[in-house]
Amino acid sequence: MATVEEAGSLAPAWRGGFGRLWTAAVVSRFGDALRGAALPLLAASLTDRPLLIASVTACGYLPWIVFGLLGGAVADRVDQRRAMWTVDAVRGVLVAAFAVAVELGQASIALLIALAFVLTTLQTLFDNASTALLPALVDQEALGSANARLMTGQQIAGGLIGAPAVPLLLAAGAAVPFAADAGTFLVAAALVASLRTAAPERGPKPAGSTLRREIAEGLRTLWRDRALRGLCAATALCNIGMGALIATLVVLVTGWLDAGTTGYAAATTAYTVGGLAGGAANRQITARLGPMRAVLLAGLVQIGALVVMGSVRSLTAMAAALAVFGFMGMVWNVNTTTLMQQRTPADLLGRVSSAFRTLAVAGAPLGALLGGVVATAWGLNTPALLTAAFFVLSVLALIPARKPDVPVVAPHGDTTTAHVTR
Repeated sequence: MATVEEAGSLAPAWRGGFGRLWTAAVVSRFGDALRGAALPLLAASLTDRPLLIASVTACGYLPWIVFGLLGGAVADRVDQRRAMWTVDAVRGVLVAAFAVAVELGQASIALLIALAFVLTTLQTLFDNASTALLPALVDQEALGSANARLMTGQQIAGGLIGAPAVPLLLAAGAAVPFAADAGTFLVAAALVASLRTAAPERGPKPAGSTLRREIAEGLRTLWRDRALRGLCAATALCNIGMGALIATLVVLVTGWLDAGTTGYAAATTAYTVGGLAGGAANRQITARLGPMRAVLLAGLVQIGALVVMGSVRSLTAMAAALAVFGFMGMVWNVNTTTLMQQRTPADLLGRVSSAFRTLAVAGAPLGALLGGVVATAWGLNTPALLTAAFFVLSVLALIPARKPDVPVVAPHGDTTTAHVTR
């Protein structure tokens, strides 16, 4: 088996399972972008109360905190392929019914909140099953490249194609983006259902095994692996900062820089383009540094980019900093996901990934609140500097994780004594 340094040096084969999974993920992300942009606009047309409008977005976080661990435990109990296509089919039907309600003028804030909550609840199962399924479709050595291609394709579909398409679709009717989103769910479901992967082989459950005990086992596995524990702590700290940055980026660009909506569009586009470049370059960076050092480098460079965002009053500097930030953010995300897949036994991957995601996502709402507070108290540029401070803490959390104390997990759950640190 290849060492961790070598992992990601090979490219996954497009034919067969990975190509279909990639297409399903990209199509689905395109639909997510349509719905994500159209929902707040629809909410704003139904009410002028900011709290109600924000509640629709908040429901995108809440299910991860409430059901994320449960979704991971279920993903480890079932056939992941079947779980994924079933969830996508259900989501397609729900969004199609919502599109009909919008077309008939029956949409309400309560219905939007309910839809956002249910869709994200289902996503907790889908995302954890997807993370667990990928290692069954590609070689261990190709996991890094596979994750990079998945994330890059999703960013193109969501950032460069999906979001700009929303105004065109809305011109045809308020229900059209949601109808298109429903179609993407159903197409993705058909693609995943067509995968030819055997159901995972799992040993008999221990006597007295319950979902609660299985969730606890996933948390213990995450905690005992120093590399994954450090990555989780670092990602959680980053997400507190990211919550502050995302919540206030629009006022940072339009208010502090006085760049208007055109400047905001340019800044967000720079971030997307940077992420795409990071996905393309990740393979070379990881081959040279190894995945853990690549994550550490990403965090260090992002600190510098955040300091520029919060201290240099120039749209050009902001766009350049966001491009660098997006580049290194992709390197961070790809290597974090790959390390989790490589270091976790197959029968625990759903639970470990759900524990990781739940703990990481939990800080984002807190960060959004902190961002609003510091922007009000000390200026519109201060959330970016606050985010830089949280990234400094995240890098400090990564330092002990540079030398993992648990060997890499082989494809069938055995361990290997291969050298895993650099």
